[in-house]
Amino acid sequence: MTLASYVSTLGRGPGRSRSLTMDEAAEAMHHMLSGDAAPEAIGALLMLLRMKGETADEIAGFAQAAQEKGQVLPQVDLDWPSYSAGRTRGHPWFLLSAKLVADAGYRVLVHGYNGPDAIVRNRLARAGIGIAKTPEVARHLLERDRIAYLPLELWHPALFDLLKLRDVLGLRSCINTVCRMLNPAQAKASVQGVFHPSYRLLQSDAAERLGWHSLSVIKGGGGEFERHAAKDIAAFGLRHGAHWEKTLPALREETRRLAEEPPLEGECLYPQDGFQTAIVTGTAALALDTLGVPDSQTRADALWARRRTAQAA
Repeated sequence: MTLASYVSTLGRGPGRSRSLTMDEAAEAMHHMLSGDAAPEAIGALLMLLRMKGETADEIAGFAQAAQEKGQVLPQVDLDWPSYSAGRTRGHPWFLLSAKLVADAGYRVLVHGYNGPDAIVRNRLARAGIGIAKTPEVARHLLERDRIAYLPLELWHPALFDLLKLRDVLGLRSCINTVCRMLNPAQAKASVQGVFHPSYRLLQSDAAERLGWHSLSVIKGGGGEFERHAAKDIAAFGLRHGAHWEKTLPALREETRRLAEEPPLEGECLYPQDGFQTAIVTGTAALALDTLGVPDSQTRADALWARRRTAQAA
């Protein structure tokens, strides 16, 4: 079947159109990544999906096919996608959280692209996270630091081209969600942030179809996996392959907006007060819980205290 046949399936009109099955979505993604599909058909399919609303089967099929076309990477313990556009994000404290998980002995792969907003990549070095420009560099960084950042445009150029169609179409497409579901290094656990709450269950259901073991999805700071320290957080996902849902209580009693945080000097990334520290440790705690670590908040607090002691020495 050609990509046009899947466009027809989605766009036949009321009473005749239907969603794609997981297998159909996978085949459609193979067409889109092949370089042979007509750009008009790709745009039509993505916008029909946007108008209809993506299903878990469609996202799972797209993600599975895209992952199969990516370069082979060494396996890690925790998958950490970062694809928010940054319009409502404050400082990327989640990078320090990811580093704390690596400090705990787990191998972490952060992967992403944040559009024209360079704040995440500009703070990677300050967080102690190296950039994996090739699978070989990723292997070296994971062996040395237990953490690496994988730029989407270098790991999967064809998928990156689909993501960049947002600049042409003027609208977000399901490719943003697909990127969050990539799991490039086939980790058994993943943490994901969303901006729109409805995507929490969509991504959780897609992960279940893909046979994932453990997942935590939250509405995080600017759409990243970053826990707001002064709000109750509704978390969704999987534990041991089964649906999981939990409300996480606020860590601090104060009112504060992440997007209104004062600027940091240069490329600095270090908490200036208890609220910012709670973001770092609270986010790390949920990531550790996703990995099955008991009493994860106590563990995260201890990791942060150890880091402060080491930096003061």
